[in-house]
Amino acid sequence: MHDKWKLPTKAIHAGHIKDSSGALVTPLCQSATFVFDNAEQGGARFAGDEAGYIYTRLGNPTTAELERKMAVLEGSQAATATASGMAAVSSALLANLSQGEHLIASRAVYGCTFSLLSSQLTRFGIEVTLVDFNDLDAIKAAITPATRVIFCETPVNPHLDVFDLEAIASIAKRHDLITIVDNTFMTPLLQQPLSHGIDLVVHSATKYLNGHGDVIAGIVCGSDEQIEKIKYETLKDFGGVLSPHDAWLILRGLKTLDVRLERHCNNAEVIAQYLLKHDKVTKVYYPGLEGHSGHRFIGPQMRRAGGVIAFELDASLEKSIEFINELELFVIAVSLGDAESLIQHPASMTHSPYSDEQREAAGIHASLLRISVGLESVEDLIMDLEQALAKV
Repeated sequence: MHDKWKLPTKAIHAGHIKDSSGALVTPLCQSATFVFDNAEQGGARFAGDEAGYIYTRLGNPTTAELERKMAVLEGSQAATATASGMAAVSSALLANLSQGEHLIASRAVYGCTFSLLSSQLTRFGIEVTLVDFNDLDAIKAAITPATRVIFCETPVNPHLDVFDLEAIASIAKRHDLITIVDNTFMTPLLQQPLSHGIDLVVHSATKYLNGHGDVIAGIVCGSDEQIEKIKYETLKDFGGVLSPHDAWLILRGLKTLDVRLERHCNNAEVIAQYLLKHDKVTKVYYPGLEGHSGHRFIGPQMRRAGGVIAFELDASLEKSIEFINELELFVIAVSLGDAESLIQHPASMTHSPYSDEQREAAGIHASLLRISVGLESVEDLIMDLEQALAKV
């Protein structure tokens, strides 16, 4: 793999090892276990004295290609694949936190991540402090002698706040803390947190990396040391590993990631401008708009603004729900990054684990709607929005 190759090329070619059969497409190694030539070889592999596959929970050739490819795309030394985005988040956190230690996270995160932080980690004696990551002084003030990890998403799910990764990484390094960033909304083609000083990057590979709505998967990228600890000390025992078939499907999806992202971003930019000018829309959250606080990071940190938009209507909650129900092309579903355009109501759906007070503190208002802009004709998508808005 040539370093001079650009990311779209690497998304197709990185990590591939020529198969003995000459197959162009990566073979699917759908095997749970692997045969040893003799008992001595089996013992040597378990002892770590000989390289080779043992059992798919510990590694698989198809999954390994996905891991190699993602490491190249994120600019990391290594990567490990997991059974879901939440398995990626939980594995990265559990590998770096113990009872009595402390985690700082942003107030607004994906609902199940919030539940993990606020309900699950605390059960095991891990303290969690949620702060506004737009306020760097608040991050500094939250650090205690027990702090070990700083975690955030950027852009944030669901209202698309963008955080300064270099500033966060600088704070963490001064206190010898591990930084973990969820890069799901951007993918490595639009943002590479490790290049800004972040230690670990997690993805829900269910979303843009796969792109076809038929896989649940996660990825963690980082140093050899960190990934080995996550893979062989945490993920191995908790068991949230990715199936070879799902890895194979994501490898297929990554080949078209660049062209899909271009269409997602182009469509989202047009729709964001349309919503911004509509008299029934009171606010649009999209970093691609000049008025958005995160717009200044496009260029220095993000290549483009992505394909997710949040917005609020000049309407009651009941009327906003009615608007969702009137849409024809936009499918009412959670997730994002699929070919189909999706719409959901975060307060009652993806972010329902928050209490009303916690949602307001995180800026997730009851009137907020989130769309994942798909690959359809943007003219058709605007026509669908227009007919539904006309009925509000």
